[in-house]
Amino acid sequence: MNTLFFSPGACSLASAIALAESGLPYRLQRVKFADNEQRSPEYLKLNPNGRVPVLVTEKGALSENVAILSYIAQMAPDAKLAPLDDPFAFARMQAFNTYLGGTVHVAYAHKRRGYRWADSQPALDDMAAKAPQNMRDCFTLIENEHLTGPWVLGETYSVADAYLFTLTDWLSGLGIDKADFPRVADHYDRMRARPGVQRALAEHEAG
Repeated sequence: MNTLFFSPGACSLASAIALAESGLPYRLQRVKFADNEQRSPEYLKLNPNGRVPVLVTEKGALSENVAILSYIAQMAPDAKLAPLDDPFAFARMQAFNTYLGGTVHVAYAHKRRGYRWADSQPALDDMAAKAPQNMRDCFTLIENEHLTGPWVLGETYSVADAYLFTLTDWLSGLGIDKADFPRVADHYDRMRARPGVQRALAEHEAG
């Protein structure tokens, strides 16, 4: 049994979608940020960074969406969540996922998590003010260069689509209308229609 530690509204939704579509056995364990559970000694044993997601498997704990998404796809080959038989396509998927995790997520975090990079209030204010434009720049690149088909990898669905869907959902929190990015908006709507996505969203709300 796999256990995914998650928090509603967090990037852990991407891994939850992948699990819901994988056919693998799993359960969800909510981490209550309001109660600072992510900093508890028990949780820090699983992830010293004190963040979600964490996937506890029979072999141990994994953190970071890029790693978890890849693991799920490889553990459930019949679900066809990644191009496992094409090393180059798989690397393209990982490149996109790394961009989401290392650039897009960070751009968003400057709005609410500026304390990770600065202490002075003027610096925090500057980062928060810049976050919407940075996210617009990121999604302009995704719209024009990365999302060339119905899915991130063109005609082939993958866990990268679950990750993109999750971060697209954050645009409204910065006052950005995803309709400004027609391909991204179409992708978002197509994702919401998938049974696995609907299941993951329902489980997040119930959690």
